[in-house]
Amino acid sequence: MKTDFIQATCQEKDPVEMLHSGQLIKVCAPMVRYSKLAFRTLVRKYCCDLCYTPMIVAADFVRSIKARDSEFTTNQGDCPLIVQFAANDARLLSDAARIVCPYANGIDINCGCPQRIHDDLKKTVDLCRKAEATRVSWITVHGRTTEERHQPVHYNAIKMIKENVSIPVIANGDIKSLKEAENVWQITGTDGVMAARGLLANPAMFAGYEETPLKCIWDWVDIALELGTPFMCFHQHLMYMMEKITSRQEKRIFNALSSTSAVLDYLKDHYGI
Repeated sequence: MKTDFIQATCQEKDPVEMLHSGQLIKVCAPMVRYSKLAFRTLVRKYCCDLCYTPMIVAADFVRSIKARDSEFTTNQGDCPLIVQFAANDARLLSDAARIVCPYANGIDINCGCPQRIHDDLKKTVDLCRKAEATRVSWITVHGRTTEERHQPVHYNAIKMIKENVSIPVIANGDIKSLKEAENVWQITGTDGVMAARGLLANPAMFAGYEETPLKCIWDWVDIALELGTPFMCFHQHLMYMMEKITSRQEKRIFNALSSTSAVLDYLKDHYGI
C-alpha cells in the first residue's frame, strides 16, 4: 500500500453530504486495471466529483503486503475516494476496510460491478431495501439484467428503485457525455451518475467535452510519467482516449508502439505534444 497522504485531508469532502446536496454528483466507476491513481488524478482535473478504486479482493489484500502495495495507491489530492472490495467473508472485509479507512472516504462492496437489476424488478427493489436496512450510505445500480450487455439501459427501473428507498442512489449504464449524464440524472431522479467506458474514451467528459481534447492527453502524459505508471497501462489509456481522433491507419501504427519513448515521439510528431 503506497500513500503520500495526510489523513485529515481525506475527511474534508464527505461523499454522503455530496450525495444529499441536490446537485449532480459525477462519479468515476471502479474499473479493474484502469481506475488507478493516475487515471483518478486525470478525471478529477475534469470535473469528476467522486472516484472509486478498481475492485480489490479483500482476502488477498489482508494477507499479502505485495497485494496491498500493487492494488492500493493514493496521495493527498486523491479525494474523495471510495475503495471497492470483493469479499464473501465479513471478517476479511472488515479487516481490509480497517487497513484503508485512514486513506479513504468510504468502502464499497462489489455486488455485480455495480449491482444489476433482476428480471423481476420487485426482487431488485427488495434487495435494495434490505441493503438500506443494513445502514449502507448509498447504492449504485446498473440498469441492465445480468444477461444484457449492449441492450438499452432500463433507466425506468433505476427510477423505481430510487423512489422506493430513502438513501442516495447512483445511476450507471451507457453514460458517454455530460449531456447524457444530466439527462439520466433528471430521468431517474437519482443523486449521482457513474461512468466507466465513457470516461475511458474521454476523461474530460464530465467537463463537457464531446471528445478527448489534446490538453487532456497532455495532462495524462504528465500525470502518468510523474506517478510512474507502467507502460501497458499508460499506452492502453491513450488508445482509449485517441479512439475518436485517429484514423484506422493511425490506430494501427500507434497501437503497435512498444515503449514510452516511442509513444512520446509519436505524440510529438503528430500532435505537437
